[in-house]
Amino acid sequence: MQYARNGSACAAAVVLAFPGLEPVERSVARRPVTFPYVPGFFSLREIPAALAALEGLRAKPDVLLCDGHGVAHPRRFGLACHLGILADLPSIGVAKSRLVGEHREPRFTRGAWAPLLDRGEEIGAVLRTREGVKPVYVSIGHRVSLATAIEIVLACSPRYRIPEPIRAADRLARGGPGSR
Repeated sequence: MQYARNGSACAAAVVLAFPGLEPVERSVARRPVTFPYVPGFFSLREIPAALAALEGLRAKPDVLLCDGHGVAHPRRFGLACHLGILADLPSIGVAKSRLVGEHREPRFTRGAWAPLLDRGEEIGAVLRTREGVKPVYVSIGHRVSLATAIEIVLACSPRYRIPEPIRAADRLARGGPGSR
């Protein structure tokens, strides 16, 4: 998601073939931002543009990888939950930073993970997608287990810390290389 000075949001959706992660289809949508910035309610700003980007796809994705949290959220309902329910698709939250909870540091090897816990509840996983780099925060969004979410995120992260579907959508939203 990118925000313009004119008060609009730009969302991108990219469908990649699995397991090779080759691009199949892309969609971009720009929508006015109608909800103010309120910590913990960020998905309400992003949902209109994100849904429009998904609606612009002819190929329906099998699963959504969202640049944000799912149940690893203070209200247990982050962007991945919100978008997964409204789109009626399995969804996974993949965030670059922790919003809530505590964890031990996972080993430095690819695939190592540690539970993300909040008030005694497992709300996600701190997953190392690349050896020796910072982990990502994976949490379920909708209709997927945490074990499956971890497996999918690893399979979609063969070369970089961030999964390819999220990287491709971010490049497209920014209008960068490979976005056309």
